[in-house]
Amino acid sequence: MVEAVVWDIGRVLVEWDLARIYRDAIPDDGARTRFVSEVVTEQWHMQHDAGVPFAQMVAARQAEFPHHADLIALYATDWLESIPGPVAGTHELIERLTARGVPQYAITNFGVEAWALFRPTFPILNHMRDIVISGVERLVKPGEAIFDLAARRFGCSPDAMLFIDDSAPNVETARRLGWQAFHFTGDAGALEVRLIGLGLL
Repeated sequence: MVEAVVWDIGRVLVEWDLARIYRDAIPDDGARTRFVSEVVTEQWHMQHDAGVPFAQMVAARQAEFPHHADLIALYATDWLESIPGPVAGTHELIERLTARGVPQYAITNFGVEAWALFRPTFPILNHMRDIVISGVERLVKPGEAIFDLAARRFGCSPDAMLFIDDSAPNVETARRLGWQAFHFTGDAGALEVRLIGLGLL
């Protein structure tokens, strides 16, 4: 029996694309793609998810790429531009689960400052009874510790929770720890089928 649903946020509930920060500053598509694959990269951004402040990250990256200093600064000042809107279909599932009285939670890799910018813009998260945020806890997925902390916080046995994430390594960790898990690939319809099969919808 699944008693609760636990959501990832980025690319499950909200779209995320660092390149959007630079749509105006780097109008050429190819140059913009290179910049976010070589300078302001998702791998580099993961430091923020782990708790490193914007200012520290930006200063270190500007020292490494001084000719890109102004562009690197936009990572912090314009970060919210990287979130264009909700993932299609998942918000409706949250609303339906809420109507059925199903407890919902979230575990997210999110930096403290980015979260402070983002959270007020995203009221669907009001349906979550608790959210474990990597930058606050200094624990990141796919590490096991953040899942163990979440299970304690949420007060449910891992095998009684369905964890939904777009990252295969995160899903693999959850399953290894005994969670039920769903690898979300952008298809809310497939997720709906799983939720119905579990008797949650």
